[in-house]
Amino acid sequence: MSQDQFGLALRVAASFFFTVMVVFVKLTTETVPLGQIIFWRSAVALLPLVIYLHLTGDLPAGLLTKRPGSHILRCLLGLAAMATSFASLKYLPVADSTVIGYLTPIVMLILGRIMLGEEINRTRILAVVFGFVGVLVITVPAIEGSQSDGYLLGVMLGLITAVITAFAKVQIRDLTKTEHPGAIAFYFALVCAIGGLCSLPLGWASPDLVTYGYLIGAGLAGGLAHICMTLGLKLAETAKLAGVEYLSLIFAVGADLVVFQIWPGISFVPATCLVLIAAYLVSFRDKPTAAKLPN
Repeated sequence: MSQDQFGLALRVAASFFFTVMVVFVKLTTETVPLGQIIFWRSAVALLPLVIYLHLTGDLPAGLLTKRPGSHILRCLLGLAAMATSFASLKYLPVADSTVIGYLTPIVMLILGRIMLGEEINRTRILAVVFGFVGVLVITVPAIEGSQSDGYLLGVMLGLITAVITAFAKVQIRDLTKTEHPGAIAFYFALVCAIGGLCSLPLGWASPDLVTYGYLIGAGLAGGLAHICMTLGLKLAETAKLAGVEYLSLIFAVGADLVVFQIWPGISFVPATCLVLIAAYLVSFRDKPTAAKLPN
């Protein structure tokens, strides 16, 4: 197996572990408070992350930073995104949540234009249009009342997650210029664990052993996903990894069918096609040579 192939395999593994994490989180949303879920997901994830940093010889040197402020900002954005993402899972199937998450790079295009004055061309405009229409299509059942009353709320929380995640990824892009990837993941998990712990005075549940297993599983799967993604990005070219990322939708649909016995709704297929076309346009067809649109 070549280095590129191994990197691609690790990226597929990362998508799988992220889906496993989402499934475990969804299984707890009915009985465990949001802050408690965030704490367990983040605190347990520290274990595989610390082991990984130790095995690679990056502990403790890899955790040193001269940019604590940037880390705090990234972590707070990530904490907010985790909160809205986990909250949306109470109302959305895993597959629908995954599709909405694919809007993050499209949101980044809009933010880049508004905040940074980045160039925007016809391909990017088309991607935004496809993504926007895809979201409209996936929300039709909620508007017509054919899904549960909370579905539209779940979609809104998912969209908020996509926006916050876009901000966080811009911050991560800046941090990776000077910071160790392991440090970024470690401090993110640490701050999220502290943030979740702060919700303790609001009241935590006393789950049974099975639910504790779900919480621990979410943390371990999340930590392993970060490690696989980091190694995959290190071993394979980013362009080759772009398409593999969308395999997570297969895992998500499979999780809905096997674990939750949820079949995709009527609007799922056309909405997914539109969002995937938008993501394809951003990942593979976008040209950096386009002229700027007039202000």
